[in-house]
Amino acid sequence: MALWRFDAIGTIWEIESERPLDEKMRARVHTVIDDFDRIWSRFRADSVVTRLARSGGAGETSDAAAMLNAYRDVSTATHGAVNPLVGESISALGYDADYSFIAATPRPAPVDWTSILSWSAQRIELASPALIDVGALGKGRLVDLVLAALTDLGGDMTVDAGGDIAVRGADVRIGLEHPFDASKAIGTATIRDQALCASAINRRVWGEGLHHVLDARTGLPVRTWAATWAIAPTAMLADAAATALFFDGGVDLAHRWGVKWVRMSTDGRAERSENCPVELFTTRAARE
Repeated sequence: MALWRFDAIGTIWEIESERPLDEKMRARVHTVIDDFDRIWSRFRADSVVTRLARSGGAGETSDAAAMLNAYRDVSTATHGAVNPLVGESISALGYDADYSFIAATPRPAPVDWTSILSWSAQRIELASPALIDVGALGKGRLVDLVLAALTDLGGDMTVDAGGDIAVRGADVRIGLEHPFDASKAIGTATIRDQALCASAINRRVWGEGLHHVLDARTGLPVRTWAATWAIAPTAMLADAAATALFFDGGVDLAHRWGVKWVRMSTDGRAERSENCPVELFTTRAARE
């Protein structure tokens, strides 16, 4: 297998394939990533979401419907805990475009976000300025788009964007990183023609108790769950479910979507869904 490793959108990507990607295919991957970033990045001054945060209005995108329809489902299931207008909430805690890492007063996201943000297959529109953040599922969606861009390269393939992983073909065994000790794993998952995405409170941490998984209703980081892992047919669904599993309603949503999952609480308890293709090493495991 050939391995291509590169940095993009603030994370390390690894694409493993039976045949090496030539320069044309690598350029195609970079184009897919840059096109996505120029629309959805809240860290870029020239992105669509940054412009809409300043003035509201509309922006063109071919990817809004897939992501925002899923966001609506997750928001409903979690009683508003997940919300794509959480960008100002994250920025208020210091994870802003300038990477100030200076926390101010927590800022809840707008509860009525679907009355502010509207979308169609080719367009997003904000009735008033607001900062969109698609972090709950955006990286998973981008992994799917990169894998789709390489359809004409046959054979087994794995696309890994910092732990959000889509697999085409043969079984791949993946370690589940312990959220309190990155040198250890709490178990392993084996997937084939599926995706696995993870989220944890030890990633993107910039202060005591400050991390990127926020409850949109309060503007504060979650406290009960330390890490989640979700297995689904697409990385976007896996990413969305991994986020939802930090909140009440996440388990029910995962069941409706047919997503298998594992999660670990902040006191070290591990749970997993029925028939989840994961071997857990911890002895403190419960099956939901």
